[in-house]
Amino acid sequence: MQFLFADFVLDLDRRELLQQSETIAVGPQVFDLIAYLVASRDRVVSKDDLLQEVWRGRIVSESTLTSHINAARKAIGDDGQKQRLIKTVARKGFRFVANVREGTSESAAVEPHETKPSGPALILPDKPSIAVLAFQNMSGDPGQDYFADGVVEDIITDLSRVHWLFVIARNSSFVFRDRAVDVRQVGRELGVGYVVEGSLRKAGNRVLITAQLIDAATGAHLWAERFEGALDDIFALANKLARIAWAVLAKGRAFELTRTDDAGVARPA
Repeated sequence: MQFLFADFVLDLDRRELLQQSETIAVGPQVFDLIAYLVASRDRVVSKDDLLQEVWRGRIVSESTLTSHINAARKAIGDDGQKQRLIKTVARKGFRFVANVREGTSESAAVEPHETKPSGPALILPDKPSIAVLAFQNMSGDPGQDYFADGVVEDIITDLSRVHWLFVIARNSSFVFRDRAVDVRQVGRELGVGYVVEGSLRKAGNRVLITAQLIDAATGAHLWAERFEGALDDIFALANKLARIAWAVLAKGRAFELTRTDDAGVARPA
């Protein structure tokens, strides 16, 4: 059995969630949660229903339930503010509100669920190019979205100061916010060779930021690092954000030096 909604396919037999034929990685409980909400889309599902069906009656904390709802929304390109697919019904529970079609794995194998590309691929500029995507807010607090956006804006600002680097503007890279998208698609649509993505977690007065540099042509991770700081020491935190930008630059430049064109000639940095 399959459920088709938006540009996603939820395959219950294979336990797969796909978007435009690309598999979206989700944990088993998140998959079960999405599946139960979709199957029960004709009614509001209470928290007790979720605990019984997804956690088999085990007692879990409110934060665990909330984090799994957030993860489910993120996996299907939704969030707690828009609630386009999973709607919160105050004091009642949750309801899956998207239009859903049912199918079978066999029929999908004959007619795969695909969507056309959103536009033609852009030609790469003649110098190293990069896009910094909106960082994922892992804290469970929607109020931290502004802080996460500020982190990305600082990184973009630092990268933009380098004359030999082509940097995509924030408004262009943020169109991929809350979408489960392959970085190779990002590279094609924005015309960049590299993509930076990351996440932010906050605990008390401390914040943990992770960042990754990815080759947009292959999807390969070139560099990844974690940075931790205190929110009350904004200057020290700003220095760590600058370290993210310069680490990205150093790794990207080193990788550029190892690239070769079709004729086997090293590309200029």
